[in-house]
Amino acid sequence: MSNTVNNGIANIRNISQCYDVVMRTLQRNTNLPGLAGFYGPSGFGKSFAANYVANKTGAYYVQVKSTYTKKSFLQAVLREMSIPEPKTLNEMMEYAACELAKSGKPLIVDEFDYLVDSRRVEVVRDLYEASQGTILVIGEELLPRKLERWERFHGRILNWAAALPIDLEDSRLLQHLYAPSISVEDVVLERLIVAVKGSTRRVSTNLEMLNEQALENGVQEVTLKNLSTVLPHGWITGESPKPRTF
Repeated sequence: MSNTVNNGIANIRNISQCYDVVMRTLQRNTNLPGLAGFYGPSGFGKSFAANYVANKTGAYYVQVKSTYTKKSFLQAVLREMSIPEPKTLNEMMEYAACELAKSGKPLIVDEFDYLVDSRRVEVVRDLYEASQGTILVIGEELLPRKLERWERFHGRILNWAAALPIDLEDSRLLQHLYAPSISVEDVVLERLIVAVKGSTRRVSTNLEMLNEQALENGVQEVTLKNLSTVLPHGWITGESPKPRTF
C-alpha cells in the first residue's frame, strides 16, 4: 500500500503493517494455521489501521470490551455478521464459524488483551478451529508474551506484525490532514516525534493544536525558531500535570 493521503485517510506505515499481515494469512497454504497477531503500544494507531483494513478487505471487525464474556463476545461477532442470535452458546459458535468458513472473510478481533486477561482466549481458538478461517487478534505490546501461556493458541499464530512508531514520512502525511493550513519544518516534526515517543495519536493531536495556534498568531510556516512563540506551553506529551503549590 502506497503512503498517500486519500479521502481523509493517511496511509501511514501501520496501515500497511496491518494490511500485510491480514493478506499474508488470508493467502496462506491451506495446510498452515490461520491466526495472526498485530501488537504494539497504545496510541500507535492499531485500531485505526484495523478499521481501515476491515473496510478494504471486507473483514468482520469486533472490538472487545472489558466486560465481555464468551457469550457477549460471540454475540458481538454475530451482530457484525448480521446473523440473528440463536438460543445457545454452542449454536452461536456454530453460526459464527459457518459464516467465517462460507464467506472466506477475515475476522479482526481488536483489544484482544481483555480476552487474554480474563482467560477467555479459547473462545477465539474454538472459532478458528471450527471455521479454519483467518483471524487477526490485536493487542498491546506484551500480547505475544501473554499468549505463551496458551500454547494451543500461540502455536497456531502464523504471522506476527509489530505496530511501528511514527516516522518523519508518516508525520508529513498526518500534517496534511491535521495542519493543512500551514507548513511545518521537518526538524519541528522530528522534535514532536521524539517528544511523544512515536505515538501516532499524540502526533495527530499536537499537529491539530499547532495548526490552530499558528493561525491565531498569523504564522504560515512553523520553524524551530518560532515554535516556542506558536506553542509557548510546548507539546502535549501525555505526562500528568505537575502538582501545584499555593
